[in-house]
Amino acid sequence: MMYDCCIIGGGPAGLNAALVLGRARRKVALFDDAQPRNAVTHASHGFLTRDGVKPAEFRRIAYEEVLRYPSVEHWQHRVAAIRSVGSGFEVVTESGGSVRTKKVILAYGFKESFPEIAGFRQFYGQSLFNCPYCDGWELRDQALVVIAEEPRAFHMAQTVYNWSKDLVVCTNGHQVFSEEQKQELGRANIRIMEQPIAAFKGTDGLLEELQFVDGTSLQRTGGFIIPKLIPKGTFGADLGCELTEAGGVVTDVLGRSSVPGVYAAGDAAETMASQLIMAAAGGSKAAMAVNADLIEEEWKGQ
Repeated sequence: MMYDCCIIGGGPAGLNAALVLGRARRKVALFDDAQPRNAVTHASHGFLTRDGVKPAEFRRIAYEEVLRYPSVEHWQHRVAAIRSVGSGFEVVTESGGSVRTKKVILAYGFKESFPEIAGFRQFYGQSLFNCPYCDGWELRDQALVVIAEEPRAFHMAQTVYNWSKDLVVCTNGHQVFSEEQKQELGRANIRIMEQPIAAFKGTDGLLEELQFVDGTSLQRTGGFIIPKLIPKGTFGADLGCELTEAGGVVTDVLGRSSVPGVYAAGDAAETMASQLIMAAAGGSKAAMAVNADLIEEEWKGQ
């Protein structure tokens, strides 16, 4: 069987792409290994009509809607490789199966890598988060901390300051600020603590204290930590797509990559797509580009 499109990744980008293509009567294989990046988050925000939805419930509703369209198939398999074959592609799973497709949408997103600090996992998704637009409202006016080991720390501090003026920035032993940035943060009464963090302390997922290697401590009730983002797949590079510095796929405004027939959406294309609504919008645009390109090819072939 030849599919019109294979979608690699079942997050909001991949799911919305499948929805749009299903409604366009396209034969779709949606590959999803059920390992969403936001699984630890207790609620997702900023998505109109679904503000505060639990990630598992979001996926349940999404699959219920997507699979109403008979031309969409859900493949709960991890993809091992994607190869160019003739004018299309072959998608090979880790279990050894394979399918042929005319187009591919890469929507596999990123994995997060966090500093190895004792106790971190106890609080991540409960009182420590990575996106202030997703969780800043819930932490508003609290005693917050921003933890960052790279230059993005300054921008994150500026952003979190919008939700709380009681803010401390911890760099976990790294030098990330210029003297000018330190002065700007000081004028806003944002304290900088550069010593390495030994552990997070608290109860029931609620942060209470950061302990440092030098024996000092800091009382905080929540905060934000900047992870390193690592692409969950190398399929874009394997297929010869132009990549961004972060490893995402460079696309046009509709998600077309530099390789004909390959599209990207969500975190696979831009890190700002960590917002559910932005990732879903990217999936919708990529799907419309796929359908438009298929229509053009079909008309030329008549």
